Amino acid sequence: MGKISGGVVHVLPSDLRKSLSVDRKALAAWESLTPLSRNEWICWTISVKQEATRKDHVRRVISELKEGMRRPCCWIGCIHRTDKKISRSVQWVLDKRAKRRT
Repeated sequence: MGKISGGVVHVLPSDLRKSLSVDRKALAAWESLTPLSRNEWICWTISVKQEATRKDHVRRVISELKEGMRRPCCWIGCIHRTDKKISRSVQWVLDKRAKRRT
């Protein structure tokens, strides 16, 4: 298997790497993305808590790339990036989620 590009902050996880490596169309779409876009797909995939959800996200990355999507739909973006400040809109979402958990 050849080298598959990763993201800005996150390393490409093995389950997503494997799924990309066996689907030429998805892999071509993946490689056409910017590193920031790839990072958001990776973050969206790894930020879930349950294994079943993780498998679903990996499956959806492949199918949505093949449908032409460039970034995860309705994703607030990677909050793990330390090279930029979190935007006010993303902070609002994070605060709202934190209030629901308490």
